[in-house]
Amino acid sequence: MIARHGLSASKALGQNFLLDGQLLDRIARVPGDLSGQRVYEVGPGPGGLTRALLGAGALVTAVERDRRCLPALAELNEAADGRLSVIEGDALAIHEAEAVGAGAHIVANLPYNVGTALLVRWLGGETWPPWWRSLTLMFQQEVAERIVARPDTSAYGRLAVLAQWRSEAKLAMKVHRSAFVPPPKVMSAVVHIVPKAAPEGVRAGTLEALTAAAFGQRRKMLRRSLQSLPTALGALETLGIDSERRAETLSVGEFAAIARAMDA
Repeated sequence: MIARHGLSASKALGQNFLLDGQLLDRIARVPGDLSGQRVYEVGPGPGGLTRALLGAGALVTAVERDRRCLPALAELNEAADGRLSVIEGDALAIHEAEAVGAGAHIVANLPYNVGTALLVRWLGGETWPPWWRSLTLMFQQEVAERIVARPDTSAYGRLAVLAQWRSEAKLAMKVHRSAFVPPPKVMSAVVHIVPKAAPEGVRAGTLEALTAAAFGQRRKMLRRSLQSLPTALGALETLGIDSERRAETLSVGEFAAIARAMDA
């Protein structure tokens, strides 16, 4: 299909095509049984993962920015018995809940240049549970490890806290660079995220501001990195958390407690 439509991965769009059918089927199985389930896919490219999702019985809505890929996706749509809907556009500008509907699984080999921005958006917002049911996302392995990292490790940071304070995040599988066309310079990994109950009294906006400040100067002690947030420094004192600690030593639960105290 790629040869027939004269496609090639665009570096500017962060594209790396994944074509291994068995591997794609494994990724499609990560969220569980998708038969009859709505799935939202970002950046399907020529449709390798899309084909696997359709093969698993999913109803797929895919958003694709690269117009060169649309004829290939249209060809796939003809064979999908009405189970594939393709939206041409920028995923960062799509109102997903309206386009896909609540309760959808998000499954995507995300373009490298927008992957983190999309993840932060999906994890954010005050409304919880979110419109999505689960996230099964391909990232560079380094980014994936930051999402599932534990405190007191080099990978632990803002992404870990935002992903874990009201979700369960796990590394589902690693993917060798040789599986892609063209092969990227780095290894990749699939992360699976499922929402869980949010801690009471914690606002997402407060936690986002807190983690941005704390990890923005991660080598500094909290009393320095949080100087721009006086309420955070007051919360440390209220909770008895040593302000000479560094951000990476705080647990996800401690960050949630600080955010709660900031708004008390």
